[in-house]
This record gives sequence, C-alpha cells and structure tokens, in this order.
Amino acid sequence: MKEVFKGVFRNGGFATIPLTMDSFFGEKIRDGKLRVWEPYRSKLCAAIARGLKTMPIKPGSSVLYLGAANGYTASFVSDLVGSKGGVYCVEISPIAMKDLLRVCEKRENMIPILADARKPESYERYVGGKVDVIFEDVADPDQAEIMLCNAKLLKKCGKGLIAVKARCIDSVEEPTKVYKEVERKFQTIFKILERIDLAPFEKDHLFIVLERK
Repeated sequence: MKEVFKGVFRNGGFATIPLTMDSFFGEKIRDGKLRVWEPYRSKLCAAIARGLKTMPIKPGSSVLYLGAANGYTASFVSDLVGSKGGVYCVEISPIAMKDLLRVCEKRENMIPILADARKPESYERYVGGKVDVIFEDVADPDQAEIMLCNAKLLKKCGKGLIAVKARCIDSVEEPTKVYKEVERKFQTIFKILERIDLAPFEKDHLFIVLERK
C-alpha cells in the first residue's frame, strides 16, 4: 500500500485514515483502519487519481470548503486535516445542510455554515482568520468570481482548489475556451500551479490548483 499524500493511501483504489469510524455514505472500511474514497463521488479524489501533484490539504490545515453539499468529500478533507485542523463547510441549500449537519455532529473539526458562497462577509466571523486552503465545488456560472471574492480569507501563498464545471458556466461554448477564460480571471491574484482534466470521472470538468500571490 502506497501513501501518495500524507494520509491518502493507494492500493487499487484510494483510502484515508478515518477520523471517526462512523459511516454516513455507505463507504467501506478496509482492513479495519482505512476508509475507502471513491473518485467517481469526489472531485478531489478524482484529481488525485488523475495525477494531482500539489496537495495543500494536510494535518493541521484550515480549509474553507465552498459547496460542501452533503459532506462526502468534506468528510475526507476532515480525515486529512485531522483533529488539529479545521474544515469550514459553506453550503447554501437547507436540504443538503440537513445531511451535512449529521456528518459534522460526529466530526468536531467540521464546522457547518449555511450561507451563500458569494457573500464571504456573512460567514467571515465564523472562520476566525485566514485559511490555508480554499476548496470550491459550486455549481454556479460565476465559479471564478466566487473564488476571487473569497480570496480575502486566504493566507498569502495559500492554495485554492477548484473544480471548474464548463457546462455550468456556458452550456454551448467549447470547454477549453471556458477554461481559458476562467484562468484569465484568476491571474489577477493567483498563480496557476496545476490543471487536471477530470475525465473519465467527471465530464467537462477541469481541476485547477491555485496559489495566492
């Protein structure tokens, strides 16, 4: 079994060391100690499967997670940052928040925040300072703008991770043109470190790793 990043293991599939043994998503526990992480259910895991080289999420990290949904990927981020880290889970849907709350109740390092990711001023006080990483997985035409407006909560040289959904931004334009325009917007305050096509796990998705200038 190979450790590809701190706390991320590969042995055929991918797995993490679970912070708790509670299962909310039907995930398997391998060998009684590793929690199976599915790339078809998680864009972060898909990026790892596709050869991600930069993994800023590590033990002790503070992560602002935009678009936490039901908490599946966020719970694996919780595993990675461990008890000394924190995951601030922003979700706009009250329905998804119900599932997210059940996960957060069992994981003290996950903080649920019902809010609009377009308005970081509404939850800045809950974050309590600048974070090491912003992870964005929001289905919105203004994905780039959402990352940019939240960048004020990111430390200098902090990392941004975003799964760009081309068809969500423009349903008719060629994905490569959509990605180019998104990257152009980011270059004002970010350096682009990596670009990863998430196929076959996600169609028309580009995972981008950013660094705050």
